[in-house]
Amino acid sequence: MTKIALINHGCAKNLVDSELMLGHLIQKGYEITLDENDANIVIVNTCSFIHDAEKESVNTILQLTNAGKKVIVTGCLAQKHKEELKQSIPEVVAMLGTTDFIQIAETIDELIRNDFKYISSISEKPNYAYPENIERQQITMGSSSYIKIADGCNYNCGYCIIPKLRGKYHSRKIEDIVREANNLASKGVTEIVLIAQDSTSYGIDLYGKRMLAKLLQELNKIDSLSWIRIMYAYPTNVDDELLDSINTLDKVVKYIDLPLQHSNIELLKLMNRPATDYRKMILNIREKVPNIAIRTAFIVGYPTETDEQFEDLYKFVEEMQFDRMGVFEYSREKGTYSDKLTGHISAKTKHSRYNKLMKLQQKISFENNKKKIGQILPCIIEGYTDDGFVIARSQYDAPEIDGLVYIKTSNDVVPGDIENVLIKSNTEYDLYGEIL
Repeated sequence: MTKIALINHGCAKNLVDSELMLGHLIQKGYEITLDENDANIVIVNTCSFIHDAEKESVNTILQLTNAGKKVIVTGCLAQKHKEELKQSIPEVVAMLGTTDFIQIAETIDELIRNDFKYISSISEKPNYAYPENIERQQITMGSSSYIKIADGCNYNCGYCIIPKLRGKYHSRKIEDIVREANNLASKGVTEIVLIAQDSTSYGIDLYGKRMLAKLLQELNKIDSLSWIRIMYAYPTNVDDELLDSINTLDKVVKYIDLPLQHSNIELLKLMNRPATDYRKMILNIREKVPNIAIRTAFIVGYPTETDEQFEDLYKFVEEMQFDRMGVFEYSREKGTYSDKLTGHISAKTKHSRYNKLMKLQQKISFENNKKKIGQILPCIIEGYTDDGFVIARSQYDAPEIDGLVYIKTSNDVVPGDIENVLIKSNTEYDLYGEIL
């Protein structure tokens, strides 16, 4: 009996594709195992966002081929490098591109019939279409689950290869997303996290206008859901209609993930990002949605970034006091606009700027968390630690990337439940409290 395992690398959007592949294989009668050592065939769904992500994916592939496994490579690395990857690792038995993953069952059928003769199916022009007829087989079941509302991207940011790997923006229909959310809720999921390359462009291709606010209104009607969270918002698409929905809909958490990438106008132009002073937008968000948590991300060491431009970013972060923040050292990627620029920054300088900005954010985060002492925060229960703490998250923390709330309690709690927690103490990124 053929047993199949899957290893996922990369973002939450990749995770959904992996779960769709597993769902398709189960539909076709294949046996899935969570232990790659027990599998005959291992699918590696790869990431190619930055060099380190590629390296991690390649290392996994090499470990598996060295262990004698039949390895199928799917996702961004296959899409980006195509036959070059096969030449580097000839033991790979098949490769599927970012929008060809739905052929996974047919590919494995053919591999078995033909004694694992190599198969490649990588579209030259990726065109993502969500397979609505497949029920995802979730890799991680818990209180939260991602829902991909769209894929692809119509922007061409100077540092990003994703549009070439994923194709143009494609939204799913509102009714299909609502149906999936209902299905997840029926399985015990109490928080859904909406994801796309750009969630705020949702609906533009299907309905002729942005429809994220309307989607939130429909999802908010699902009784058994507790929280709805928005990730990957594009700055110029965060309009008052969307903010009003976040503010008024009771299930939509007061949180938005808004990668800004930089503050300096000249660098934003070089990045092909909205070249505007973001201060007004941030103040408007905070005015329209009181107590909202804003997560953002920045790139340091983009080609030509001067010390003065970095200081501009540092002062901006200091002034804006973001609730959550990630920092990335610029990664040079072939095929991007920025790769061809002159004035690339040394690794030492990039790392120094990264450390300086993260040290600042650590102080900001500590002070922000300290202000929550004495507050009562609704928290979603996630599980337990070995030393007796209950692990939870507030609405101000997204799964996997933000902080946690640790609770000492003798009460019986159930993962997925929302409990009121009195915050008693804090660290830079986490909170400690007790259930009321």
